[in-house]
Amino acid sequence: MALIVGTADEFLHLIESSFHARITVRGNLVRIVGDPIEVQTLSSIFTDLIGCAESGHDITADYVRRTIDASRSAEFAPHELRSDIILTHKGRAIRPKTLGQKRYVDAIRKNTITFATGVAGTGKTYLAMAMALASFQAKEVDRIILSRPIVEAGESLGFLPGTLTEKVDPYIRPLYDALYDMLDAERANALIAAGTIEIVPLAFMRGRTLNNCFIILDEAQNATPEQMKMFLTRLGFGSKMVITGDMSQTDLPQGAAGLSRARRILRNIDNIGFCEFGGRDVVRHPLVADIVAAYDSVSEHDAQDAKQQHDAKHPQTAEQQRTEDDL
Repeated sequence: MALIVGTADEFLHLIESSFHARITVRGNLVRIVGDPIEVQTLSSIFTDLIGCAESGHDITADYVRRTIDASRSAEFAPHELRSDIILTHKGRAIRPKTLGQKRYVDAIRKNTITFATGVAGTGKTYLAMAMALASFQAKEVDRIILSRPIVEAGESLGFLPGTLTEKVDPYIRPLYDALYDMLDAERANALIAAGTIEIVPLAFMRGRTLNNCFIILDEAQNATPEQMKMFLTRLGFGSKMVITGDMSQTDLPQGAAGLSRARRILRNIDNIGFCEFGGRDVVRHPLVADIVAAYDSVSEHDAQDAKQQHDAKHPQTAEQQRTEDDL
């Protein structure tokens, strides 16, 4: 019970602040009095926390918050997130932690192509890598292809010395980081050396047909419309594709983003899934969610200011737009 209620009853207070029901803990007994629906929801939460503690998993404040969010969803029960184990490495299970992540992994299982867009720190690339390795271990695919556009993030690095691999390595290092976090370095290097796991710049994908592969395009917000079309048409038989990106962190000129255009064009095609992550799906340091929310707030304010300035300079256009909106 000490694990469930937390130090100084931290987790218990967190649960109490989210509901109106009265919760009393005496020894190993939890008594819940209140609205029947809330009582049922709270019973589900405490059942999940008990199961988590019995299985030896750490219970944190973030885990409790995510369990509360899951309990309020009609899609998934809290235990469904904990029981959905994608990959196990050195006794550590990789599983979806939020409702958005659960929808994401289910979309990858269901669809041949899955687009995942949204803010940083939501596990888009990490979970895609875990799903790719799980598919490879289950012999559902023969190879894993990892790709990224080679675009400098707001500053010119100039000429980089070395071989082609050494030149592009800094750009695709995040893919290596995720891979080495899920596989032993020796095993990962052996698979890369054998070509079973291939990490390749997006520009080098042209002309290929990828059969029986799990293909991940990371940082897709930096792919041009032409590159995005080229990448999507590499799809072969028995393959899956996952495309991830954050449109708020694009390094392309305005209007040149292929990711947003592809989402508009492909929205109504069967077997293509779309997942959107928000601040509630951030699983990094809690400050990351606050930073994302602050930037979103400023961006929205700037957009409103820009619209007001445009309307002031072009009153006739603004009046025409309002008329069209009314119609």
